[in-house]
Amino acid sequence: MASDTTNGVKQNSTVEIKGLYKIFGRRPKHFMDAVKEGMSKQELQEKHGHVLGLKDINLSMPAGSIQVVMGLSGSGKSTLIRHINRLIDPTVGEVLVGGQDVCKMGQGALRNFRRHETAMVFQKFALLPHRTVINNVVYGLEVQGVPRDKQETEARRWIDRVGLSGFEDNYPNQLSGGMQQRVGLARALANDAPLLLMDEAFSALDPLIRMDMQSVLLDLQTELHKTIVFITHDVDEALRLGDRIAILRDGEVIQEGTGQDIVMEPADEYIQNFVKDVNRARVIQTESVMKAGVHSGATVEVSDSANLQDAARIMSDAQQQVVNVTNGDGQVVGHLDLETTVAAIVKQERRHTTPGSEFSA
Repeated sequence: MASDTTNGVKQNSTVEIKGLYKIFGRRPKHFMDAVKEGMSKQELQEKHGHVLGLKDINLSMPAGSIQVVMGLSGSGKSTLIRHINRLIDPTVGEVLVGGQDVCKMGQGALRNFRRHETAMVFQKFALLPHRTVINNVVYGLEVQGVPRDKQETEARRWIDRVGLSGFEDNYPNQLSGGMQQRVGLARALANDAPLLLMDEAFSALDPLIRMDMQSVLLDLQTELHKTIVFITHDVDEALRLGDRIAILRDGEVIQEGTGQDIVMEPADEYIQNFVKDVNRARVIQTESVMKAGVHSGATVEVSDSANLQDAARIMSDAQQQVVNVTNGDGQVVGHLDLETTVAAIVKQERRHTTPGSEFSA
């Protein structure tokens, strides 16, 4: 698979998952028709001793974006991510990366795909304890057969980028958990793979370190534009990182969309319970509530992707009651006033907390 790059985005890293099913057991295909006809996960396990891992997963993950997959324990999220690099084979379905079905790759093509086109960051760090930081980071490049001098150059560059310069000769047991995860991230980035798979990568970290690692990832993504599939059970983490979010339950996608879609229009009570405590001012974007036209009296601008909390803060700091809203090209596409901003926040809070609302908690 060639790695063409356009505008910083490696174009072969689009991920398409189509009709994906996974049944664990001795005769998984024997029960496919029953599952498709509606047999529940509980019935399949209790009556037939098989476990339904994934059911009819259909997801499109654009190149250069962060796709978050979240759900409770046992929802199938880790099973799903392991299908993308085929650590798990599906019962039925397709996993297309750059238009090529990973599920149909021969051993040679699959080995090449894993070495050059994808990298993985694990929850438990998965560092080699007998190797120093730099020798952990070069590991993937060693497997690729990259010359040693280039291995070290790349490794030192990424060690510096994740904030670990000076720790190259330390061993994993000499580092904190957050530092170990930085090593894992540097190792994945050193491979220069267009597709990065992160399975609960920050879940084992303390809250402050976890926030710090999220910031590191977002800063790097602004420059690198990788396709990232990020698994988490934490809604705040999902909303902060995800360009799009898919929520799983019992192996099925219950809802998929932007963070704003999910917070403002939860598909059912299950989703509502996930987002009921979310600060909606940090999720709702200005473009969803702005008014048309340029406001001649506005001297301050905000992005159409800025959240309402940031917009309100900008207006307050500038002592302005109204701001113009710009798109990604810097063109003014509307305006937003402080009264509308506050009203939108209050409306959403009331909608999701008042008894009798559609999905009141």
